[in-house]
Amino acid sequence: MRLSRYFLPILKENPREAEIVSHRLMLRAGMIRQQAAGSFSWLPLGKRVLDKVCAIVREEQNRAGALEILMPTLQMADLWRESGRYEDYGKEMLRMKDRGERDMLYGPTNEEMVTDIFRSYVKSYKDLPLNLYHIQWKFRDEQRPRFGVMRSREFLMKDAYSFDLDFDGAKAAYNRMFVSYLRTFERVGLKSIPMRADTGPIGGDLSHEFIILADTGESQVYCHRDFLGLPVPGEATDFKDDAAIGDIVKAWTTPYAATDEMHDEAAWATIPDDQRLSARGIEVGHIFHFGDKYSKPMGAKVTGPDGKEHFVSMGSYGIGPSRLIAAIIEALHDENGIVWPESVAPFDIALINMKPGDADCDRISDGLYASLTAAGKDVLYDDTDQRAGGKFATADLIGLPWQVIVGPRGAAAGEAEIKNRRTGERETLSLAEVAGRFGAAA
Repeated sequence: MRLSRYFLPILKENPREAEIVSHRLMLRAGMIRQQAAGSFSWLPLGKRVLDKVCAIVREEQNRAGALEILMPTLQMADLWRESGRYEDYGKEMLRMKDRGERDMLYGPTNEEMVTDIFRSYVKSYKDLPLNLYHIQWKFRDEQRPRFGVMRSREFLMKDAYSFDLDFDGAKAAYNRMFVSYLRTFERVGLKSIPMRADTGPIGGDLSHEFIILADTGESQVYCHRDFLGLPVPGEATDFKDDAAIGDIVKAWTTPYAATDEMHDEAAWATIPDDQRLSARGIEVGHIFHFGDKYSKPMGAKVTGPDGKEHFVSMGSYGIGPSRLIAAIIEALHDENGIVWPESVAPFDIALINMKPGDADCDRISDGLYASLTAAGKDVLYDDTDQRAGGKFATADLIGLPWQVIVGPRGAAAGEAEIKNRRTGERETLSLAEVAGRFGAAA
């Protein structure tokens, strides 16, 4: 993509309304545009990142055996009345009526609707286990939306819902999602730490928040340093092997880890001082087992192998891709801007022509653009007549992993400079070496 033809509304000054790093950088980098309190348009650069994050989330859900569906944003209030949540949910729920005066709502979550789908079609234990997920926009009318897309009213959510015959099956489903989440966050460039979360009146211990460490995190967290070295399960992980998946979960839940709300000073005191890690953290995912909380009042039951009917045991699993992007930026930035992991960067390479109009610079830049694009690389080619300092500032701000810089002196010598955005390391290479570095033809 040529920058001269791209819509990238860069802001030179820090927006006054932006309180945290991710909000500031997303506005400055032209990723989002605020339309109302807690409501944002996703501009081309931001949409590219959002799509890449969703693709990774989707791949890992599919890998773990979940099946994708798509449920409406507007829901019938009658379903929520069945579960007993319609009156209890509070002002965060956006309520409305359709032209037939039927009560409707803009979905803040989908437990009721997915339970209705399940009960309409599944009648036998032979059709279990089942895990259905979708990636859909949600709305919660937060009293105080803030921090950009980190805490907005309208947000994109991947929510999955598992259905099993009994608790043992539900626990196995929970474990699969647990491991899937570890892999998902690893793939978007983050080290997540699962921390036990409050299960409320349901009880038990099957609820975890996945936390990433970031200096700008919204909550205080406490964990054993062992987490920093735990290996994340690889691509060959067999999600059909419940025992192996269970062993992974055990390894990741044995060391101490807690947020402020669940912190146990007595347990913390038993950890050697040099093994304690107290830091700020950001929640990027939450998984939760709630048994028959919805299946019982809504009549979602199956016939078991004993011939009797059983209310299915359910769980829910959430990742907010829009929020996750802000978390990535909070964890991965420097004084010059965003530092994207390669897996979710909007483009792979920033190709910078330092002097458009110079015959050699144009020829070499155009040639590199063609060969890198042919090699499957997403290239943002800065062919604008902006000054050199502005070009470099823009490239650093939007944080593409690599910069390929073509200037008059290098062009005359048949060379270009490569900069690694994360490390800041630079090297000058021949054009053939530049092409070869990225798998392109010289």
